[in-house]
Parts: sequence; structure tokens; C-alpha cells
Amino acid sequence: MIGMFASEAASPHISIAPEVLFHFGPLAITNAQLLGMVGTGLLLWILFATVRAIRNGSRSRFMHAVMMLFESLYDTTVEVIGDKKIAHKVIPLAVTLMLFFMLNNWLGLLPIVGPITYGEEHAPLLRGVAADLNTTLALAIISIITAQIWAIKRRGFFGNAKRYLFNPLKDPLHFAIGLLEIIAEFSRTAALSLRIFGNVFGGEVLLVVIAFLTGYASVVALPVFYMLELFVGAVQAYVFFMLTIVFISLGLPNPDEDHGEDHADESHSKAKTKKAKAVKAEA
Repeated sequence: MIGMFASEAASPHISIAPEVLFHFGPLAITNAQLLGMVGTGLLLWILFATVRAIRNGSRSRFMHAVMMLFESLYDTTVEVIGDKKIAHKVIPLAVTLMLFFMLNNWLGLLPIVGPITYGEEHAPLLRGVAADLNTTLALAIISIITAQIWAIKRRGFFGNAKRYLFNPLKDPLHFAIGLLEIIAEFSRTAALSLRIFGNVFGGEVLLVVIAFLTGYASVVALPVFYMLELFVGAVQAYVFFMLTIVFISLGLPNPDEDHGEDHADESHSKAKTKKAKAVKAEA
């Protein structure tokens, strides 16, 4: 990558949309999907290898690190959800999303991602998954739909609808708040998808521009930015994980929600705590 930018006088290729490499029947395969399949295969290998190592009683340092990471994420999920039974069912999706993004964010920083081209249009053969808005939006929609499913399971369909729908004549204030909550669900979807897309895509563009501007001196300049992007890739994956479990927790009823007025203040306090966690995670 360094040699390519140092030797070419033309500006580097930057495209917001992923390039289509070929078609598999009616399905278009893009460079982001290609790297995503590699990352998914590598993630599955790591997870199955970890399970096999646990069953065989052999724990290497790498497998031990994977287990420690999972235990830490599990503790965080239980703390945010507040119910171990629900946390047990939520954590597979949340942790998988985090590991998927973290691993693919790091794969997107490999020197082979970008310089190697394919086809007559010389489109990059590989592209970071999170640098494709289609992928981040699809996974964000899955997270928000999962949050709604859990809200319906715990509150019932009509009980969940009561969070948003109020009589505009009898209670105009809560009717307006309900409309804002509906808008908030769409804004959360946009925030989940655009946050990680913007940070990852911006980081990849930054590396390309720095390599192009510094030429052969990029050997000295790039390592600092690579370390920064490794950190950002992990942080953004963790943020996606946190927002997913926080949004799920916001739709869950408090345990004492239906136990009368004696617990009203405590329920209100727990609701405020959930809201505060959501705001802190989004920040």
C-alpha cells in the first residue's frame, strides 16, 4: 500500500458506496461482502476453537483472552438488563454483533484492503464491512427489532403499544411524548448505523489520505494512525454492543411495575436509570 501511494501521482480512489465485483445469480456481491465473508469465517473458527479448547481442558493465552472478554461482556449485559434469564438470551446476539464488527474493523486495516483491484474498472477487491452503510443499517434494524420483540414478549402487544399511543384529547402531553418516542426509535436505528459507519469509513479514508500525502515517509507516519484506528475499531464495536443491550433494556418493564403505588417512586427511579444509561451510551 505504501509503495502504491508513493509511486502514483493520481489521487487515491475513495468511494462511499461499495463496488459490485460480480453477480451470483440475481445477488450482487460487493467488495465489502467479500471481506465480510472472510471475517465471518474467521470469527466462527475462533468461537468453535474456543469451545473445543474448553471441552478438551486446554486453554492457550488467546483462548483465555476470548473467555475473559466474553465474561466481561456477560457481566455488563446482566448489569444493564437487570435480569439474568433475559441476559442469557440477549447476550448471544449482542456479543456476536460486537465481535463481528471488531474483527472486521481490524481486517479492514490490513494493507491488502484497498490496493488490490478487480475487473476492468479496477475496483478495490476488499473493503471494510462497517464502511458499507448497507451492512451497518441492516444490523442496526435487527437490533431495534429485537428490542421491540422483547418489549412485546414482556409487556404484550397492546402493553408495548401503550408506550407510544395515547388519546390526544384526554392526554395531549403524553400523546406528543408518544410521537417523539416513535421518532426516537427511528433515530436510534440511524444512530446505530451511521455512528459505526462514519467512524470506520472516515478512518479508512484518513489512512489512505495520509499514505498518499506522505509518500515514502508513510512508513513512519502510518503506524501511529494504524494504532489509533485499531483502538477506534474496538471502541465502535463496543458502543454498538452497549447500545443494543441498552435499547433492549429500555423496552423491558420494571419487576415491580404492576405492584401498586407503593413502588411507583422506585419504578420511576429505575426508569430514569435506564434512560441515563441510554443517553450515556449514545454519547
